[in-house]
Amino acid sequence: MAINKNALLRYQTLDNCFSNLGRKFYLADLLESCNRALSAYNPESQGIQRRQIFDDIKFMESSQGWSIPLERIKDGKKVYYRYSDVSFSINRQPIKPLEAEQIKAALLVFQRVKGMPQFKWMHALILKLEKEFQLQTTERECIGFDQNEYLKGLEHIGPLFNAILYKRVLRVRYQSFKHSEPVEWVLHPHYLKQFNNRWFLLGQNPDFETLSNLALDRIVSFEEIDRPYEASTVDFDEYFEDILGVTVPVESAPVLIRLHAAPELAPYIQTKPLHGSQKQLSEDAQGTVFSIEVMPNYELEKKILSFGADLCVLDPPFFREKLKNRVLEMGRRYECMSTA
Repeated sequence: MAINKNALLRYQTLDNCFSNLGRKFYLADLLESCNRALSAYNPESQGIQRRQIFDDIKFMESSQGWSIPLERIKDGKKVYYRYSDVSFSINRQPIKPLEAEQIKAALLVFQRVKGMPQFKWMHALILKLEKEFQLQTTERECIGFDQNEYLKGLEHIGPLFNAILYKRVLRVRYQSFKHSEPVEWVLHPHYLKQFNNRWFLLGQNPDFETLSNLALDRIVSFEEIDRPYEASTVDFDEYFEDILGVTVPVESAPVLIRLHAAPELAPYIQTKPLHGSQKQLSEDAQGTVFSIEVMPNYELEKKILSFGADLCVLDPPFFREKLKNRVLEMGRRYECMSTA
């Protein structure tokens, strides 16, 4: 039986009722307690009926549940419910082998996040689970992730995550590709984002009005400093909603971009959209026309150009011309290289 949030909330509520020796919980009381808990969690909840209580009790008493020692005690014409073992609680029960397997599978996924000190304990926990429950192990890995574990800067993720979580101001030494020497900044860190197998830190430099965007592989070092932390009011889901990548153009707005994909490429664009706003406009023997509504930025240009001649911009004219010039420049470079 799958356990969703509402079901787990009901089981926890019933467990509390059955454990409470200071009160008699009749069926109506159990129903009221569960509906009150569901309403507190979700005010729009419609609640449950008596039948659901019976089903929940049946599951909790089963071996698939927790095999609870539940008594049904007659009180006149009514019956109240209570644990026969006053020390029993579903929260004190040992973990089942199936649950251990599910936890192990989840930990194996998280363990692939290299360079984060917070997750080093996972390997020991997995070994403990395997020993305790004789869990099946595989001789080789059966899942792969598209990440570069040798990328510079991965060791910064853990400390930067903590700086954001605990609201610490940082002094950062940053070596951009545009400068010959590192530059020192004060930064209020707000958000970590991964794009194209690289990690970026977004934060507020008091010297700038807009958010600063730092690639972790270009961070030389950083340290915490004793300054009041300025929390961000930015909703980062919304902040990145209209772009591809991490670069938000200053004073820019989303524009409708139409793209023509060759027949060979179209299925890939359909199944892996360039952006959440993508729509298919038309299709014929020559290919498929898609549209996306985004702010044009460097990352979008690179993405479109990565498909070569199979994807081209139809409009707006300024963006089409910009990419056309990039393609022409690529051609000139190939000509120069061939004659060198």
